[in-house]
Parts: sequence; structure tokens; C-alpha cells
Amino acid sequence: MPDVGPTAVLPRRPLTVGELLDSAVLLLRGQARLLVPLAAALALGEQLLLHPLRVLADARPPEYWLDAGRLGWYWMLLAAGAATEATIIALLGNPAARAAGAALLGRRAGPRELLRPAGSRWGATVAVALAVGLGVLVAALLGPAWFVAYGLLGAVVPALVVDRLPAYRAPLRALGLAVRSGSRAAGIRLLGYLGWWLIRLGIGLGVYYGLTLLALVDLTDPAWALPVATAAWVGVNAVAYPALACLDAVLHLETRMRTEGLDIRLARAPAGTPEPVLLAVRR
Repeated sequence: MPDVGPTAVLPRRPLTVGELLDSAVLLLRGQARLLVPLAAALALGEQLLLHPLRVLADARPPEYWLDAGRLGWYWMLLAAGAATEATIIALLGNPAARAAGAALLGRRAGPRELLRPAGSRWGATVAVALAVGLGVLVAALLGPAWFVAYGLLGAVVPALVVDRLPAYRAPLRALGLAVRSGSRAAGIRLLGYLGWWLIRLGIGLGVYYGLTLLALVDLTDPAWALPVATAAWVGVNAVAYPALACLDAVLHLETRMRTEGLDIRLARAPAGTPEPVLLAVRR
């Protein structure tokens, strides 16, 4: 029987909001060797992808704040940023969800297991991650609908890799789980995003302006400002993005325990039952 005490990554019972956030951090800590470098590479790619839009919007580092004369381009920049964030979090959700599934079964999945192509469904993950990004992009172009799309789509990749659903069924599964119990899962996902957004903002700007106060580099020089701001945002996003992916993973399994009795089914399962059978959706 796996440890279900206070140090368990994912106890086999419904959790409070605080316990869910703790579980996500514990999962990230256990898988940091894999998730953080992967997130750093994706976050760097995001910064490079957004740079042309920032130039068109005249958004300057480190805040990349609004120029009132280029509102249209700035709106596009915000929408593209929301889409890239959602896509990256979904991609990181593949190893995070498989690690969470292993933790629920009482074992720790190592980096080799999570990188193993067999059964990883990376092709389908990339496809649904791009679809999630496109959905968030469209919603962001419409304004506040971005928050709705982000809150509802958190379980798409966990449904794909843990529940073993076909790619075309994963979005509907995610939507169904997100709105259960008064949209509890959607609300917690938005709460987690807001919390990490505040952390990212504080650390990212703090690093940049801290270097300015220490006079280590001349950040009034654009040749320094852009690379330093890029490094600061990549560094903080390399932790925030996998943390949010881990929250999606534990939230998906906790919602199944809360609303589908997954914890009871696991407790009653015969010893030696294969993992896909234990975690498969009851059809």
C-alpha cells in the first residue's frame, strides 16, 4: 500500500485546494531533473517566437507594457502569449501526468521511463497541445474569454496519456471534468495560474531591476536589456510552467477520485493489475 501520509505526492483521497497545490509542488520537486530543463527550452523558444510581435507592438523589456498607439498589435501579442503558454503547459503535461499516475500507484517514475517513446503518446500530445493553444488564441482575441478557455482545457493531456482516450475525445473529457462540482477544477486551475503569474512577475522584474540597482550591467542599453530580460523570464517560466503542468496532472486525478471514485476502484483492484487498467476511464 503506498504512503498516504502528509509526504505522499498524491494521496488516494479527495484533497483540499491547499493540498492540491502542495501535491503539485511535490510532484515538480520529484521530477525537476526532467521537467525544468524541458520547460527552459520551450520557454526560450517562446521568447524568440514572441519577439517579432513585441517589436511590432513597441513593447519594451522587461515589462513589455502597452503602447497606446499600437493597441492592435499589443492585443495580438497578449493573445499569442496566452496561446504559447497554454501550449507549453500542455506539452509538459505529458510527462507530468504520467509521473502523477505512477505516484498514485505508489511508485516514482524516473526520467528514463518518462522519456521512453513506448506508450508516451507524444505525437497525439503535440497535436492536442497545438489545438489547445489555438483554442486559447481564439478565445484571447475575443477578450476575457481567454480565462474561460484556459480554465476548461487543463485536463486535455492528462485525459490523453493517463485515461488513454483517443485524441478526439480528450477535449470533451477535459471539459466534462472541469465543470463538475460547480466548475471546481476550472476554478482551481485559474487560481494556480494567478498565483504563479504573481510569482513570475515579482521574480522576473525583481531580477531585472535588482541588476540595475547593483549597477552590474547597463540595462538602459538595448543590447543588454533584451538578453537580460529574456534570461529572467526564461528562468522563472522554467519553474512556473512545469508547476502548472503538475497542478493539471494532480487536479485531473483528484477530480476523478472526487467525482468517479477512482480511489475506491484502486483500493479494490486485484494486486498486480496493470496500470492502464487501473487508470482507464470506465467506458
